[in-house]
Amino acid sequence: MLILAFMILMHALVYDVRDTQSTRFFNGLGFIYLFFATLYMGLRPISGRYFVDMATYSMGYDMMQKGTNVEIKGDYAFNYFMLLCSKVMSVKYFFLLVATIYILPCFWFSKKYFGAYWFYAFFMFVGSFSFWAYGTNGIRNGMATSIFIFALCYYEKKALMYFFFIIAFLFHGSLLIPLAAFIASGLYKDPKVYLYIWLAAIPLSLAGGSVWQNLFFNHLGFSDRTSGYIEGAETEGSFSSTGFRWDFLLYSAFGVFAGWYFIFKKHVTDRFYVHLFGTYVIANAFWVLVITANYSNRFAYLSWFLMAPVIAYPMFKYKIWKDQYKVFGYIVIAYYMFTYLMFLKK
Repeated sequence: MLILAFMILMHALVYDVRDTQSTRFFNGLGFIYLFFATLYMGLRPISGRYFVDMATYSMGYDMMQKGTNVEIKGDYAFNYFMLLCSKVMSVKYFFLLVATIYILPCFWFSKKYFGAYWFYAFFMFVGSFSFWAYGTNGIRNGMATSIFIFALCYYEKKALMYFFFIIAFLFHGSLLIPLAAFIASGLYKDPKVYLYIWLAAIPLSLAGGSVWQNLFFNHLGFSDRTSGYIEGAETEGSFSSTGFRWDFLLYSAFGVFAGWYFIFKKHVTDRFYVHLFGTYVIANAFWVLVITANYSNRFAYLSWFLMAPVIAYPMFKYKIWKDQYKVFGYIVIAYYMFTYLMFLKK
């Protein structure tokens, strides 16, 4: 992916990305990468050492295949999906199917909203920080966020969109947070308010993070809907460390700054984009309030999965800069380098 990121940058500096030959080249490369990424993620070894949750899912899958009576409580869509798969395929192909469901919605979203330039958006999706982790460890959470992305492909068909939103929620209850953010930003369409909410969340979290954790997880029942994030039932290694994570906050600020810049400085008034930005900012503000909690990175991903389109969407819909694609090349490399450097740190 680092090589691909530099290819995009070099190509943008030398050629015009709008050139037909250039578009064909990256589209072809995109399909190859889509195929490779799906197989690479889907056919990974079942290892409790590297993929803790994967080993747990594998044990449950084995019990289902053996006919053990398994009581299903919550996340009904995912659990019944898993039960059905256990009747017709081996665990190896189950994880391949899971990876396919996780990755394909990002491709469909990119094709719908970016057209001939879909590869660039797709690369940003897959190159996002924690994309790999939620395809291999936080599996239910990852699938649910991808179904949410798929639902956004039907933004103009509200009934179908909300149907897939419900499916996403039934895959993982934590999707209540981005769903609530989506509804809130749809009812109140002032992006300035979204920014005020996010900025206010930082001092509020610093002043009383435990107060917010107690409110959300003990009094409002969020702990039941977020499947053990706070209790520490699941882990992502070094990224589950506690404390006020300024590095994660900086990463979140990329999306907030991008939306502020495009909407207020470049006057992008696209209804879908403003709604998308509001969903991202409100969901991320919730995470900021509980940033010091155990495993709060899992709450962060409930907004981070939308960061790629928040940054990329206006650049392929509107004329923003004189040398637009050169600027985009720099943005892609900067965006991906955070993921790459965090990978090296891990």
